Amino acid sequence: MSAERRIEVNGTEVCLQGQGDETVLMLHGWPDTLALWDGTVAALQDRFVCVRLTLPGFQSGPSVTGLDAMCDLLLAVADRVSPGKPVILMLHDWGCFFGYQFAMRHPSRVSRVVGVDIGDHNSAALMRSWGGKAKLAVAGYQLWLAVAWFIGRHLSESMGTRMTRAMARWLRCPTEPELMTYKMNYPYAMQWFGTAGGFKQAAQIKLPMPLLYVYGERKPFMFHSPAWLEKTASQPGNEVQGLPCGHWVMVSRPEAFHACVRDWLMQTPSELPKP
Repeated sequence: MSAERRIEVNGTEVCLQGQGDETVLMLHGWPDTLALWDGTVAALQDRFVCVRLTLPGFQSGPSVTGLDAMCDLLLAVADRVSPGKPVILMLHDWGCFFGYQFAMRHPSRVSRVVGVDIGDHNSAALMRSWGGKAKLAVAGYQLWLAVAWFIGRHLSESMGTRMTRAMARWLRCPTEPELMTYKMNYPYAMQWFGTAGGFKQAAQIKLPMPLLYVYGERKPFMFHSPAWLEKTASQPGNEVQGLPCGHWVMVSRPEAFHACVRDWLMQTPSELPKP
């Protein structure tokens, strides 16, 4: 790994590594930190400036960061680390939720998007694609984490954190348990309880820039609808790739994931038409 540089943007620490003409802004999800992208930075740092941050509130900062505030933060980060050129977004899990909205709100600041395992998360088509068992499974783990956040925030931090780590074990999350706390669950409270305004203002996922979508094929259910996947794959400049693994694709299949991402990113922007 190359030497890292750290800056602060609106109270959030941002890590920069690598060199190149383009900047990749990486956003993780639950219950991870910027360390999720260690291997990806190592794979890309010779050609790209890799920029990472731990989502505000996950380890430090405000207890909840709403959608508008998160998009404002991402805009400030993009303007700071790449003032003259749009950034490439690399997103996973809740990073997709926030990153897609940022890309649609500020399309001039994003050239391309790499989305990992979360597609049209807020579409009716996705809900229709899930059977009853899948819907119960999604509601079960998400409500558990939303309640864990509420308990940790208002009643008992230790209990909220124990609930969080128990669910992470059940979901086989690769993050070290000692790094997890109830604080990382606030997006689920936004989703289910409307905390910080929830996602009422979230637009349906229709990205105006090229998208590489990589997803794990070995899961009880998908986080994209078949219709969205087919439409995404058919658009010029886009690419869809499934890998034989679960949700944490970059950890379970790092070589295949990084080869796919690197090959796609090495195409110049002029070779990637707008979808």
